[in-house]
Amino acid sequence: MKRLDIKISNQSEVPIYEQLKNEIIHLIMTGALRPGDPLLSMRRLAKELSISIITTKRAYQDLEAAGYVYSVVGKGTFVSEQNNENRREQILVEIEKKLEDLLSTAKKIDLSTRELVEMMKVMEEDQ
Repeated sequence: MKRLDIKISNQSEVPIYEQLKNEIIHLIMTGALRPGDPLLSMRRLAKELSISIITTKRAYQDLEAAGYVYSVVGKGTFVSEQNNENRREQILVEIEKKLEDLLSTAKKIDLSTRELVEMMKVMEEDQ
């Protein structure tokens, strides 16, 4: 089992189980976790991250409900096969959530959508 770089912040407004879920989704989407790869047991992951086992259980349940992972009784939890259309849809949902956060943050200083688009164009040119 490979060591995963999962970052959890106690200072974040995002609940820890949600942070954990998002970190695992990110690892799946970037290919750091491949279909069939086992996840750490809930107990072991909770211990490594110094969080409650209830928190890891909630994250794993949400991941399974969304189709990212599947569980085999007595064997553990594994990364599910992701088809391309499903993967694209999941990434689109992730982008939409980030755009909502971005728009909410921009609203705080009355930054227009046009200014946001301009910022994105400049950033894209720098890549």
